[in-house]
Amino acid sequence: MPTGMEGLINPIPFFEPRHFIEAACRAEELGYDSVWGNDHYAPQNYVRQNHGATPNFYEVLTVLTAAAAVTQRVQVGTAVLVLPMRDIVTLARQAATLDQISKGRLLLGVGIGAYPEEYAAARPDLVGAHRGEMLEEGLTLLRRLMREPTVSHHGQHYAVESLELAPKGYDGEVQVLVGGHQLRGIDRAIRYGTGWIPGWRPFDELAEWIRTLRERAEAAGRDANSLTVAPQLSCLIGRNHEATERRYVSTGMVQHRRSLAFDGRDPAKSLHNNLIGGYDAVYERVERLAEMGADHLACTTFCVDTVEEWFEQLELFAVEVIRPYRRVHGLSDTVATSR
Repeated sequence: MPTGMEGLINPIPFFEPRHFIEAACRAEELGYDSVWGNDHYAPQNYVRQNHGATPNFYEVLTVLTAAAAVTQRVQVGTAVLVLPMRDIVTLARQAATLDQISKGRLLLGVGIGAYPEEYAAARPDLVGAHRGEMLEEGLTLLRRLMREPTVSHHGQHYAVESLELAPKGYDGEVQVLVGGHQLRGIDRAIRYGTGWIPGWRPFDELAEWIRTLRERAEAAGRDANSLTVAPQLSCLIGRNHEATERRYVSTGMVQHRRSLAFDGRDPAKSLHNNLIGGYDAVYERVERLAEMGADHLACTTFCVDTVEEWFEQLELFAVEVIRPYRRVHGLSDTVATSR
């Protein structure tokens, strides 16, 4: 769900609060297994330059709590929450509360964030701080708060004294997925998390990284298959393959991904490594992602310009991809008809 995508992918304004509730309910009706949101604090420099309006960035855990309250089955996830921007004790309480309300459906995806200008605007005290160290220490403290009855911690970035967290997660501990697409991100997921959220990568590269994740997990003494893998992907589906590809190249998603393309690769040329195109092509890519070991497809959002198109994409993907996939693999078909 586009909790923080105005100006980046979708126009300003885009979703109103009621749309998040409708999206969560409709996703559950259509057979989706999970709904996700992302986390931003301030407009990125290129968004400020391209738009004359301030984007609405909704607080992701609040939105997911509302989504959990109106659904029964779908998991609710963050892809990803910028952990160093958060107070860890408050985050632990929010996550535990949401996990209790949802009866264990929270997938807490966390990362360091991609845009320095957000730190400069919202947390100037952290400019120049080692965000990776903050992430690791924050995850250590978060895990201890979820596991131990009383916690004292005096680290470089966080400190608590004889602190008790209650309630804890619904099953004792909240599921934590660590974001990142380099080896350090994989190792953090193995050490601190229950899963991994890789960023946008070519499929061949992603498959190799998933194999690396499994191998390094086994070497670390973890059950390799117990780690959830939820890659982030761009999504736009249509009847005509070429027309859908052309439409994607003209969307805000391409400029957004160019702003993140640290390796110099042009995201407009990454059509075949995302869920972009005709029904059959997108279905085949979902099959390939499942074969390489993906458990969730944490699509950032649909690359469209209107709320109406967003909901059309939500239904198209369910009918043309989820329904056939469930039937081929002998899974229960929970897709509902249009309202």
